[in-house]
Amino acid sequence: MTRAYAAPFVTPAAPPNPFPVEKAASLEDKLKLAAKWVLSDFDAYYSQSRKIPDLAKQAFENRDHATTVALSKKRLLMYSDHINALGPQVKHAFPQLSTDERLPSQLESAYLPLIQGRYEADQALAYLHSVIRKVSQGEWRPVDYSFGEAAVPQNSVTSPVYQRFPITGPINQESFIKFLTIVDLKPPFKTLQEDAYLCAQRINQVLSRTEGLAASLKSVDIIKAGFFRNRGMYLVGRMNFRDQTLPLVIALLNDMQGMIYVDAVLHTEADAHNLFSSTLASFHVTNSRYHELADFMHSIMPHRPMGLHYSTLGFHHIGKVAVMNELKAEFERTGEVFDTAVGSQGTVAMGFAAANSAYNLKVIRDKPTEQYKWGEFSGIDAVLDKYRQVHEINRTGSMMDNVIFYNLRLHKSLFAPRLLRQLLMQAGRSVVLKGSFVVFKHLIAQLKITPIPVFLETASQEDAETAMVNMGFTIKNNAAANIFNKDLDARNYGVSFFLKVFLFDYDAIEPLTEVKARTNVDMIDGEEDVPDWFFEDGVVFLPEEIESGLLLSQRNLRRRFREVHGDLLTVEYWESIQDLLREGRVPPIQTYPLERRIRP
Repeated sequence: MTRAYAAPFVTPAAPPNPFPVEKAASLEDKLKLAAKWVLSDFDAYYSQSRKIPDLAKQAFENRDHATTVALSKKRLLMYSDHINALGPQVKHAFPQLSTDERLPSQLESAYLPLIQGRYEADQALAYLHSVIRKVSQGEWRPVDYSFGEAAVPQNSVTSPVYQRFPITGPINQESFIKFLTIVDLKPPFKTLQEDAYLCAQRINQVLSRTEGLAASLKSVDIIKAGFFRNRGMYLVGRMNFRDQTLPLVIALLNDMQGMIYVDAVLHTEADAHNLFSSTLASFHVTNSRYHELADFMHSIMPHRPMGLHYSTLGFHHIGKVAVMNELKAEFERTGEVFDTAVGSQGTVAMGFAAANSAYNLKVIRDKPTEQYKWGEFSGIDAVLDKYRQVHEINRTGSMMDNVIFYNLRLHKSLFAPRLLRQLLMQAGRSVVLKGSFVVFKHLIAQLKITPIPVFLETASQEDAETAMVNMGFTIKNNAAANIFNKDLDARNYGVSFFLKVFLFDYDAIEPLTEVKARTNVDMIDGEEDVPDWFFEDGVVFLPEEIESGLLLSQRNLRRRFREVHGDLLTVEYWESIQDLLREGRVPPIQTYPLERRIRP
């Protein structure tokens, strides 16, 4: 099969400097030429990145799942590839930019008129800031994570990103045919009429459960774009009622012959949260109007922070700014300050948060605490590499994504005095106090969830058992992403509002294909010989010890975990997943409940 991405997939090296900055006669000319140079490189990056959704669409049409996964990683790496290539060139041609603290802001002043009025002005400005960070790498020089009024995008397009379908009464089969065909796909539907009928039947059944709900339906909006990820495509919409809005998301797959069919219809906010969680890979969306798309997603998931909507759509650098804006808005609204995060303190990462913030923040300690159990500490950069690795893979719905800020400054009034002292003492290589500001060489932001031991303190028996079952699925999904967490302590996992369980601490993760699953089950009771595996190099683990490794005192919860996920306690399970990964296969991931499928 010909890969859809074959021709444009490789990111080219930064071209020779088309703007001779080093030859400019005056500082003003240097700044103008440097601004044009950065914008020229941004245009090349942006043009290339906008081709990827169409390539993902082709990959879906060709049932080329491996290409879709590769495109996801490529899209994430493309930005840093460009910055890593351009930054050193700019520094070489304009060395004063890294030594004179006044010049970055002057470069921004020369750059802003060049991008004014462009839809992607905010992305272009974020690109400049990234270049400046690269030029200043290794220096304690913060660069803004903001856009300001000068880079507010101008939307010259008046038509919405969605099509509105007026609805009176139940949604009929003909309406669903219109929804399903809003995106032009090469392969035909296998049974379009039947799929539309089953979709209508399912949604009308759901609406009938609430008295008067169907009668209050006014319209349905469907985004005029395909959302592509892994093996599937999604049509994303919303049902507009008199007093509320509900999601309407249609999951499409294709069969062995390439024909398309509807697999499921999702209609609750919980469904939407789980599907569009940033714990999964980003979507490739065949519509470039990311602000309108993020607004639409927020309308069906209003409790999810706006920054994460941008990240779900693949616009991570816009998401970073949105996260920072949300944190600032939280402080203005609540007056709360950062303090130690709820739950046990990590041996490697220090966690902190404001009490009612949507985010937990982390910084890596200079050295681990005495409770560290993995031998020699590999250093801050090695731990950050693991957090970056998680950001760059398909997280299979089971690992929190990481928004990593570099050279960030926050006013010291935002920190509880005790926390600030701990940060400066225990993470002094990454955190310094400069005047009235706390400057971070790195800062990791994650969506706030409740650590499992804290959750279990007040959870009902039913919810506790659901969380334990979901934790087993989390471990399995991570395995499918070639991720093994050698520290299976339940304190490294958290529970969301919808009882989904996620891994959020990554200093102990390893590639599953490099892990050796061994067992003592076949040893004779009382046998005193040291097992052969004890002398093997690398990471060795005993699956039968997973249950005890969770460090949960409640026997009934350990028993429930074993009932549902007994296969996790066997060497055979782990070796079978390793075999699939080594063959380059893409394991299927369950991203929505089975009961949402329109066929048994």
